[in-house]
Amino acid sequence: PPAAIVPLTIASAPFIARLVEAAIREVDGGLIETASSFGASPLQIVLKVLIPEALPGLLLALTLAVVSLLGYSAMVGAVGGGGLGDLGIRYGYQRFMPEMMLAVVVVLIALVQIVQSAGDYLARRVNRRLRHR
Repeated sequence: PPAAIVPLTIASAPFIARLVEAAIREVDGGLIETASSFGASPLQIVLKVLIPEALPGLLLALTLAVVSLLGYSAMVGAVGGGGLGDLGIRYGYQRFMPEMMLAVVVVLIALVQIVQSAGDYLARRVNRRLRHR
């Protein structure tokens, strides 16, 4: 199981970086230009403009990454990496216990729904554009 952490990390790092880049690119260029014209340093622009404005997109990106990692970890478990995938394959499939496989699938679906709902809720809470309407 500890060996499964390395490929999960390698697979998720570029994916998360791309999601963060896409969320930051969504920030209106006019806001950056305005902050720059007021004399903000690059660090201030990042900390006070880019991150707060991109926060809903960043939270949604993090939600997508966590959901993807849940799926990846279940697949890694299916090939001996431990966790729910290992439980489902070893007991549900190989020992012909369909109720165990069903339980694993239900737990995975519940985890995905909880993570997705929490991420959507947090993204709505921090969305500045929706608060001012």
